[in-house]
Amino acid sequence: MTEHKSLHLTAFMRPVSLHTGAWRYPNSYPDANFNLAHLKSFITALEAAKFDAFFMADHLAVLNMPVEALKRSHTVTSFEPFTLLSALSAITSKIGLAATASTTYDLPYHVARRFASLDHLSNGRAAWNIVTTANPDSARNFNLDEHVEHAERYKRAREFYDVVTGLWDSFADDAFVRDAGSGVYFDPERMHVLNHVGDEFRVKGPLNIARPVQGWPVIVQAGQSEPGRQLAAETAEAVFCSPRDLEAAKALYRDIKDRAVAAGRKREHLKILPAAFIVIGDSVEEARQKRLKLDSLVHYDSAIASLSVSLGTDVSQFDPDAPLPGDLPETNASKTGREGVLKLAKDEGLTVRQLAQRYGGYSGLAFVGTPETVADELGLWLEEEAADGFTVAFPFLPQGLEDVTQRLVPELQRRGIFRRDYEGTTLREHLGLPRPGNRFFE
Repeated sequence: MTEHKSLHLTAFMRPVSLHTGAWRYPNSYPDANFNLAHLKSFITALEAAKFDAFFMADHLAVLNMPVEALKRSHTVTSFEPFTLLSALSAITSKIGLAATASTTYDLPYHVARRFASLDHLSNGRAAWNIVTTANPDSARNFNLDEHVEHAERYKRAREFYDVVTGLWDSFADDAFVRDAGSGVYFDPERMHVLNHVGDEFRVKGPLNIARPVQGWPVIVQAGQSEPGRQLAAETAEAVFCSPRDLEAAKALYRDIKDRAVAAGRKREHLKILPAAFIVIGDSVEEARQKRLKLDSLVHYDSAIASLSVSLGTDVSQFDPDAPLPGDLPETNASKTGREGVLKLAKDEGLTVRQLAQRYGGYSGLAFVGTPETVADELGLWLEEEAADGFTVAFPFLPQGLEDVTQRLVPELQRRGIFRRDYEGTTLREHLGLPRPGNRFFE
């Protein structure tokens, strides 16, 4: 292992577990997704374990599935990310606070203002996860009958990013002189009016908040499609992704970092953080049994409905004990997610029922084993340049989180591939990212 390499670990916390059966697991908190006391205990444990960030995804609609399936989903109710992270910023001092904000169903001024506020409230710990929103039902909550087309969503996202970052640069870092003697509060020569006019937005500015503590909150991007990779290469500082295996991850890692270099950026200024579902046991067999128990708690109705959402097609109409038809129509669902499901079905020869049961719980990258065997795998991914770290998804709460923070993290620290303490106070410092200069004043 190369000594200078160390892992970055971010906790995926909305929902608190990506696994559909998590809330039913023995001794778990069924209301963990919407219980402030529990969430406070989770983030303090993660900060004690020196995690880089607490990451809140977001949903702008209740999942589009039948009521019989929906009633079994623990994601129906969750806190709005900014409200929750603002509350959690007051009880933490180091761990980063990352939130998703959609570029399809929001406006740049709102997003710039919220993230600048969170960065100031937390003294430099905010991160914006840029998403274009995949759930087609979201459109119906924002005055639209149909989801915005995939290419159009990414075109809008790119301009959205330019506007938000331009607004963050509205004031020079030294603009607010607050000279009580002269009566001058700020220097108007150190304020920039954006006056953006583009294909998607017209935004005058300036933002009515001082420049964020980090200059800009850290930029996270979560798309893996062709336009998603390019957007990440041009804009992102951390990439939340979901490769299925080591080789796929290495290819994705190289591709995005090569694109970043082609865009004039440094490779080390972009961190690749795949989602990793981690189950820890005293033995590999015990960990596998935990996973099997968890999967058994997924109701078939929920499983088939989740599969339908991911494919953008009503899968319940097909024979459950036959393979998926090979001629599924193209849809406006997330292309990366859909292709992943189809590849899983083909690679493992799964029937519709088997695919639904797998996908209904959690079908993504998983590390299941002892602290030692999981540490081996995480270290291999780091060494092979498949990842700079991981976005950890916990199987159930609180025990799954405790297994990672109290058993896996000490093993990673013993091997010298994870920090024993924070070296700075801002999320940029945790991730080894530079503070961006102000394009208008430097």
